[in-house]
Amino acid sequence: MASKGGEGEHPSVTLFRQYLRIRTVQPEPDYGAAVAFLEERARQLDLGCQKVEVAPGHVVTVLTWPGTNPTLSSILLNSHTDVVPVFKEHWSHDPFEGFKDADGYIYGRGSQDMKCVSIQYLEAVRRLKVEGHRFPRTIHMTFVPDEETGGHQGMELFVKRPEFQALRAGFALDEGLANPTDAFTVFYSERSPWWVRVTSTGKPGHGSRFIEDTAAEKLHKVVNSILAFREKEKQRLQLNQLKQGAVTSVNLTKLEGGVAYNVVPVTMSAYFDFRIAPDVDPKAFEEQLQSWCQAAGKGVTFEFAQKWTKPQVTSTDESDPWWAAFSGVFKDMNLTLEPDIFPAATDCRYIRAVGVPALGFSPMNHTPVLLHDHDERLHEAVFLRGVDIYTQLLPALASVPALPSES
Repeated sequence: MASKGGEGEHPSVTLFRQYLRIRTVQPEPDYGAAVAFLEERARQLDLGCQKVEVAPGHVVTVLTWPGTNPTLSSILLNSHTDVVPVFKEHWSHDPFEGFKDADGYIYGRGSQDMKCVSIQYLEAVRRLKVEGHRFPRTIHMTFVPDEETGGHQGMELFVKRPEFQALRAGFALDEGLANPTDAFTVFYSERSPWWVRVTSTGKPGHGSRFIEDTAAEKLHKVVNSILAFREKEKQRLQLNQLKQGAVTSVNLTKLEGGVAYNVVPVTMSAYFDFRIAPDVDPKAFEEQLQSWCQAAGKGVTFEFAQKWTKPQVTSTDESDPWWAAFSGVFKDMNLTLEPDIFPAATDCRYIRAVGVPALGFSPMNHTPVLLHDHDERLHEAVFLRGVDIYTQLLPALASVPALPSES
C-alpha cells in the first residue's frame, strides 16, 4: 500500500501523497522541490504563478485564478510548505514515504500540518475550473516558507512587500486544527507567543558555603511566581470550563547556568514560553513580569526572544459578510462549526495584523490532533471530504457581493 498510487486510488489522494514525500523538513527544508511541485500544479491548472523571494532561499509561491471583477478585493488561501522535524524511530512508517495503510490512513509529516490543506485548495480549484466556473473575486493561493520556525523569513516579510499589497486580499483562510468530534473547528483569533528569558545575577563563591543573595535563590522566586500564575490560569481553564485559547499558558522550557558542582554561579537563566490570550492587555502583562522580577531582588532582569503584541480578532458576527458566507456553507451542508481561539501561533497573525480578516480552518473532523506528533496521519476519506468542503467554500467566498469599501 506504500506505492505512489494504488490501483483505484483517488487522484487527489495520490497527489497528496506525492506532496508528503517532498522533504521540506526543518531545519533544512527542500524548498526548491516544493516550488517546482507547485509550478507544475499551476501549469496543469492554467493558473498564474509568481515566485517572491522574501529572504535568501525563502520563496513564497503565489498561484492565481483571476476573477471576473478586478475591482473587488481577492480571496487569499494560505498554507505553509515547511514541516517540523521527526523522530523516525517512533514512527510506524517512514514519515516521508506517504504511506497509506489498509484502513486508508495516510502517514506523513505534514499530513495534518498542513500539506493536506495545500492540496485541498488545489484540488478544489481544479474541480471548479473543470466544471467551468468563474467567480467575481480573484482567488490567490500562497504557499509560504518558514512558518514552523516563526514565519520570520516567510509571511512576516511577505506582508510588508509590494507583491503582497498587489494581491489586494480582502479575506484569508489559513490553517486550523483537527477535531476528534463530529464538529469542525474554526479559529477567529489566536494567542500571542511571548518567549521570555529571565536572568538572575548574584554573589558567587564556594559550593560548601551558605552564600547570601545567590542567583539561584532569586531565580527560584521568579520561577515560583510564574508557575503560581500558571496554576491559577490552569484552574481558571478547568473550573470555568473554558477552551484553551481563552486563557494564558506558560511553561518553563529551559534552565541555564553554572560551571561546576562546587562553584556558586554568578548568573542563572530560565526560559519561558508564554501564550497570551487575546483579551490580555500586553502592557499590563509586561508590567506583571517586571514586578515578579523586582520582587525577587536586585539583579533580576528579563528579555524577549519573541513578543507578539498585535492580537486581532476576526468577526464571527452573523452580520459580517465574510463570516456569513463561510458559516453559511456549513449550514447548507448540515455540518457543525465550533469557533475558537487558536492556542498557539500561525501565519494568520501576520495577515490579520495588516488588516485582512482571516480564519484558521483545516477541514478535519473525527480526527485526533496529531500535528508535530509521532505517526501524524490523516484518513483519506477525511481528506477527500475536505476537498468537498473547499469546493463549496470557495464559490461562496469568491462571490461575496461588493462591500461598502469596494464600491
